[in-house]
Amino acid sequence: MLDNILLQIQLTGEETAEMVEGVVQEEKTMPIMDMITQGGVGAILIMLTLFILSIIAVYIFIERYIAIKKGSRDDVNFMNNIEKFIKEGKLSEAKGLCQRTDYPVARMIEKGVSRIGKPLQDIGAAIENTGKLELYKLEKNLATLATISGAAPMIGFLGTVIGMILAFHEMASAGGNIDVEMLAKGIYTAMVTTVAGLIVGIMAFIGYNMLVSKVEKVVFLLEARSTEFMDILHEPAH
Repeated sequence: MLDNILLQIQLTGEETAEMVEGVVQEEKTMPIMDMITQGGVGAILIMLTLFILSIIAVYIFIERYIAIKKGSRDDVNFMNNIEKFIKEGKLSEAKGLCQRTDYPVARMIEKGVSRIGKPLQDIGAAIENTGKLELYKLEKNLATLATISGAAPMIGFLGTVIGMILAFHEMASAGGNIDVEMLAKGIYTAMVTTVAGLIVGIMAFIGYNMLVSKVEKVVFLLEARSTEFMDILHEPAH
């Protein structure tokens, strides 16, 4: 009799292991694409929109990162040479140096050199306007990146709502034959769009803040060089 009890325990353990293994296998055989397609056309459009937004966000970040890094270049010898040319009265050489040096600081100083001889207030205004224009160029498409960081999670939540509506619609259509698996698949589909939206939004948000911090460094650089240039113009008057 003891042998029979042990045999029953062994069979029960084997059946339980097979059931667990079957559940695990069933969980593993549900790829993400199936979750998306089960959400219908709405979920597919949401995921396609998020994919396009992610491509746009990555492109903007890389393109702006390269442009801002180039714009933040600074050469200490540049201002020293500008000061030397101005004190020696070689304005054409100073302007030529600015034209050969292709970055925002040089273009801003070039505008100031071309205004030498006019009132200092006019020179300062010209430099300030040129600096604002250079910053506008550096901040190009940053607003789009910020919009993606805020819109992507909302689009993901929209997909979640659509998925939940479809899940409850299937439950209503099933009548009394409500299956837990049916509800679980609908929730899976809804959550996938939420996760995708949050991932795209977080990536865009981090990228936007990184670029903004780099632009702020360029702002400080432009302000420092414009102040240094105005000090050079004041020196001959002393």
